[in-house]
Amino acid sequence: MIRHLVLFKLNEGVDRDDPKVAAGVSAFEALGERIPELASWECAWNITDRPIAYDYAINCTVADTEALRRYIEHPAHQAGVALWKEFATWVIADYEI
Repeated sequence: MIRHLVLFKLNEGVDRDDPKVAAGVSAFEALGERIPELASWECAWNITDRPIAYDYAINCTVADTEALRRYIEHPAHQAGVALWKEFATWVIADYEI
């Protein structure tokens, strides 16, 4: 099993209530039901306000590296990523559990 973690930081001057951000969040919230490779799926806004904190997170699991590849290449995932590229940066960690 592989855990896939992603932490997003909104670009300077971008707020959570921006319509582009809302569209990106909606796209990611739907992935759990749209991508069969996902064994688990969580995504949510950070609830704390600290200088080093990121703004939004994805935490999911897939069976193996092939399932991770299929998830990453899935058209719904790629569409969500395209939206987020317009207003955020992110870091990723994938590890075996």
